[in-house]
Amino acid sequence: MLVYLFCDRMAKLSIELNRYLFAEDHSQPKVRLADFLALAGERGFGVLFVVLSLPSALPVPAPGYSIPFGIVIFVLTVQFMVGVKSPLLFPQLANRGVKWETAQKFVQRGTPWLKRFEGVAKPRLTWVCTTIPGRLVLGTAIALMSISMMIPIPGTNTLPALSIFITGLGLVEDDGVISLGGLLTSVLILILMVSVILAAIYGGTSLIDYLKDLLMGNG
Repeated sequence: MLVYLFCDRMAKLSIELNRYLFAEDHSQPKVRLADFLALAGERGFGVLFVVLSLPSALPVPAPGYSIPFGIVIFVLTVQFMVGVKSPLLFPQLANRGVKWETAQKFVQRGTPWLKRFEGVAKPRLTWVCTTIPGRLVLGTAIALMSISMMIPIPGTNTLPALSIFITGLGLVEDDGVISLGGLLTSVLILILMVSVILAAIYGGTSLIDYLKDLLMGNG
């Protein structure tokens, strides 16, 4: 059942995810990471980064997913950075999953975002996604964002997950421009987080507070 899916590298991720989750009969109670890995083929890292970051990247509450998915993303990122061709998952991780209904809900809500990016995605600046220097730079950003996803503070998971989502989609499409967009998003998030930490330690106004005041016309 899984063989024909994702065999065409040009197939759009949004189409294949919806086809697999909604158009197939499933006997298992959960969709596992191993299932997504089998679907992904040679696009394994990018697909898993997108799928694992999606629940936290959506502007809707997804309690209970950021920490375990952030851990898996971090493990995968280390493999990505050292040049592993296809993701390797321990059985304990590979067999973890979510209920079909939950996976369908996340994919349904995330499909419009996927389609927007896919509409402009195409292979360009592929060296960003495929060379060792590119993988090291992107991997470092993804690793830092995955750690940020694990911080158990409400509201701190969405932006880091979004940056991983964007970077991962660039990897799926071999689009270095989109992956660099994800990298830039990660840098901006890091700057904001550092400003919050410094404001908490030394006092003063963080960049987030400054931007809020600016948007509300109080600046």
